[in-house]
Amino acid sequence: MSLSSPRRRLLLAGTAAGLAAPALLRAQPGWPSRSIRFVVPFAPGGSSEIVARATALEMGKALGQSVYVDNKPGAAGNIAMQEVARADDQHTVVLGHIGTLAVNPWIFDRLPYDPVKDFRAISLLAKVPSLYLVRPDLPVNNLKEFVAYAKKNPGRLNYGSAGNGSAGHLAMEYLKMASDTFILHVPYRGTGPQLTDLLAGRLDAASVGAPAVLQFIRTGKLRCIATGTTQRIPQLPEVPTVAEQGYPGFEMTQWYGLMAPASLPTAAADKLAAAAAASVRQPGTSEKFSADAAIGVGGTPAEFAKFIAVEQQRWKAVVARAKIKPD
Repeated sequence: MSLSSPRRRLLLAGTAAGLAAPALLRAQPGWPSRSIRFVVPFAPGGSSEIVARATALEMGKALGQSVYVDNKPGAAGNIAMQEVARADDQHTVVLGHIGTLAVNPWIFDRLPYDPVKDFRAISLLAKVPSLYLVRPDLPVNNLKEFVAYAKKNPGRLNYGSAGNGSAGHLAMEYLKMASDTFILHVPYRGTGPQLTDLLAGRLDAASVGAPAVLQFIRTGKLRCIATGTTQRIPQLPEVPTVAEQGYPGFEMTQWYGLMAPASLPTAAADKLAAAAAASVRQPGTSEKFSADAAIGVGGTPAEFAKFIAVEQQRWKAVVARAKIKPD
């Protein structure tokens, strides 16, 4: 039996609505409907832990559901990123990082995830300053003198890092590229062994995240010649930035942001982004960040996506020039 045109249109419309129903339900204002798992691609401890836990606490209050941190270290963050990329429960997010989002795409021949296609950028949470350090008996007092010394003594200076592809490795290679200097890289297996040799004077220089070295700078065991931030940091107001010392536009910070699987509906992503941006501006979060020299940022998904794209191009050039490969 044939159907009249009005009835046929009504049935077709009903079928289309039924097919779209799951997506619409997922995007309803009732999200989140349960606890949110916040995956951190690193072992407990350090700046990633502080950023994640401080933010998770405030996001939970804003969203009306608990947000719990789940550390999943391994393979330079690739294991956690792959797992979250495939999560389809609408309640799993991950702490994005300069390494997993902007560096790993260029140092690994194949990644088990696509940092752009597999994820939604939610909000840039925090930046942690990278400091440029020298042993205190090296005859330089600032970055200009360090660069001049390196050029006058080619091949005599060395620097340590926590390993190939680590933030400290990238920071020094970026400085070498900007200043056109040659300084020998000595990779270690972790920040601890590297700092031991730097403090003992067996290394000339290094770039290390602020939390690990502020105590040694304040006691004169290490000399900070520059910060990688765009502005001076409150913990070391007397130390100028790299940009101030002759390299405009230079920025080297370890940064952390909130990412969600690409399958998360836009309505949920926008709600999550608003909660995340508000969370890093809370007094309690700011206090915890400040104790670790972290700088809260916040921002929209669009702003974070643009930031990631800029960072990817920055580190593509550095990785290519230095021929960096993972350990």
